Amino acid sequence: MTEISVERIAELVALLPPAPQAWVEVAQSLPALQSDLGPLLAEWQADREARAAVLADIEQALRAEGVAADADTLRYVRLSLES
Repeated sequence: MTEISVERIAELVALLPPAPQAWVEVAQSLPALQSDLGPLLAEWQADREARAAVLADIEQALRAEGVAADADTLRYVRLSLES
């Protein structure tokens, strides 16, 4: 296997196009989502029936908890509960 220096990796990464703005925005919102939803997700993950009910209607489950159900939040909850 050929060894590649850290400097060469940095050069190659610098050649990549920038990430799409939408990706950047989602990545920036993740820490807040994790902080805000962490306890709620832990509760839902611990209870199979609750998890199934939330997955059946994530938007309603979030509204019931007073959480805004924007597209990023819905996606984050779905991915968290399906994994």
